[in-house]
Amino acid sequence: MFARKILVVEDEKNLTSNIRKSLQKLGYLVSEITEYGEEVIKKVAETHPHLVLIDICLAGEIDNLHVADIIQNHFHVPVIYLTECSEYQTLHKNQLSEPFSYIAKPFLESDLHFVIEMTLYKHQTKKILDEEKQRLMTIINSMGCAVIVTYANGCIEMMNPIAELITGWKQSEALGKDLIEVVNLVNKDVGEKIENLATYAIEAGKVFNLPENCTLITKDGKEVAIGDNVAPIRDRDGNITGAVLVFQDITKRKQTEAQLIRNAFYDGLTELPNRVLFLDRLKQTIERSKRRSDYYFAVLFLDLDGFKEINDRFGHGIGDDFLVAIARRLESCLRSGDTVARFGGDEFTILLEDIKDISDATNVAKRIQDSLRLPVNLNGYQLSATASIGITWNFSNYEEPATLLRDADIAMYQAKRQGKATYAIFS
Repeated sequence: MFARKILVVEDEKNLTSNIRKSLQKLGYLVSEITEYGEEVIKKVAETHPHLVLIDICLAGEIDNLHVADIIQNHFHVPVIYLTECSEYQTLHKNQLSEPFSYIAKPFLESDLHFVIEMTLYKHQTKKILDEEKQRLMTIINSMGCAVIVTYANGCIEMMNPIAELITGWKQSEALGKDLIEVVNLVNKDVGEKIENLATYAIEAGKVFNLPENCTLITKDGKEVAIGDNVAPIRDRDGNITGAVLVFQDITKRKQTEAQLIRNAFYDGLTELPNRVLFLDRLKQTIERSKRRSDYYFAVLFLDLDGFKEINDRFGHGIGDDFLVAIARRLESCLRSGDTVARFGGDEFTILLEDIKDISDATNVAKRIQDSLRLPVNLNGYQLSATASIGITWNFSNYEEPATLLRDADIAMYQAKRQGKATYAIFS
């Protein structure tokens, strides 16, 4: 496979150098530029990159969001924003609301690789779908997509076999019926029923894309995720004579995307958040505490005592089952808004948000210890474990998640030195 070319737009020399090294290590071709505005656009036109990494906070006569819009809409090149300013993210939340549209600095090489690959994947998928849409607009009875044609009054004139298969309606049953009776659509984002799309397209005289989370309720009540659009049909004189609804079952695509995201942010064994997601939530919590002087939170770093002996004696299969059981125990000890993550091996981290003081954290630690003392029944074996827990909280002005975790880890080892099966508070 050929190497994809990436243009980096960043005025921080050291960061640019580090990004270049990381991208080259990952197998990408890299061209970099530290200017902005028209120079960036000119560079895109000259080098034809597959993707652009651009610092959203660069200052210049031309706003970088405007530059990015030109790159995406004119050159059809995907853009990932580099940003470290949460205020800017809030200000431009519309532009940054698209999944994988930005990556916050500083970032791990693996995170950068994942965001780039997901963006390239989404761009390629969108490109393929756009080309297919254009083709389906001229070939109504496509074998690959469902096609339903209506009269000017929004009633069904014809539907192809794919439309019959997806909706559960036969064409002979659907002819003359109002589109909304056959194509029962719900916008899952807002939980509202979608009215007759053919009527919308006919009255507006333009194409409408189906909502991102559009669900079709079939004749037998089954829910199917669908995507595509509805467009007015015009005669040679430009008069609108009806509408055509083109759609396809995108359930598998949605499931694949959801699984990719889940694999990136959740532990495959315990289904708990993983290190990446925990660090992201912790960073958000730190930012929240900066805006509220009375906002306290705590981090618990937990290491199981004696887990190695369980693995050695009963095998890794039992060991894995034991970790899953422990994960459920930890979840049961927390509030719904708190986070427990598997950091790796037999290490777990816990984020307690909006606590009153350190006693809230120590109470949770005690509750966890009490819960872990109860044996777990696995394959006839009664297994139990204790845990050494390190605790830290935002009594000082922590800036980075890594610093909090380091201090909690130090406190955890202090607990182990005290004889295990206990907790220690970082001081």
